[in-house]
Amino acid sequence: MLELNKIYCMNCLDGLKQLPDNSIDLILTDPPYGINIGSKVGGDSPFGSKKCNVVPTNIAKVKEYTPFDDSTIPSEEIFKEMFRVSKNQIIFSGNYFVEHLKNSPCWIVWDKDNSGNFADCELAWTSFKTAVRKFKWRWNGMLQEKMNWKEKRFHPTQKPVPLFKWILENYSEKDMIILDPFIGSGTTAIACKQLGRKFIGFEISQKYVDIANKRLCQESLF
Repeated sequence: MLELNKIYCMNCLDGLKQLPDNSIDLILTDPPYGINIGSKVGGDSPFGSKKCNVVPTNIAKVKEYTPFDDSTIPSEEIFKEMFRVSKNQIIFSGNYFVEHLKNSPCWIVWDKDNSGNFADCELAWTSFKTAVRKFKWRWNGMLQEKMNWKEKRFHPTQKPVPLFKWILENYSEKDMIILDPFIGSGTTAIACKQLGRKFIGFEISQKYVDIANKRLCQESLF
């Protein structure tokens, strides 16, 4: 079993293969969507078009996102490994991965309270058998639910910490082991740390591993 409460810089498939069957209580993750956002990011917007290659040294002063490869969705083998190692799963943007997921009565709807061209909601597929649930938290470009408590955004598909805390409060218990095979800028780890869950994260980009670890050390920013 891998060391807990650690983010590993590695391909998630390599990491998953090191985990025993059913050793993870819950997978909470936001995989690549296969729509190539990661190759076009730049500036303060996840929808910018300028390529950048910035390694943040002070995460409070990040101005640009670091490009990443999201040109394809995870392979069938990755999905099989995720199901093998975990008892339950919550997978964001499950509508992109329907060929790999079973029918579920329980989807989580994140109402982003958006306007303009931004998506109104995002969907998370779950393995749970309960009813559909909705969580409303504004995440509309520069506008956020609590403007006096704004989160810095380090990744184009970053999710707000309160969203992941709400999920963990409703679908996990204290001291459970949570795995995020695509942990990006570390939101899952931060939510776990704040709620007393144990976590393991995989992230293939060393730049985002560095950002995630700095965020974990600077929770006062949130």
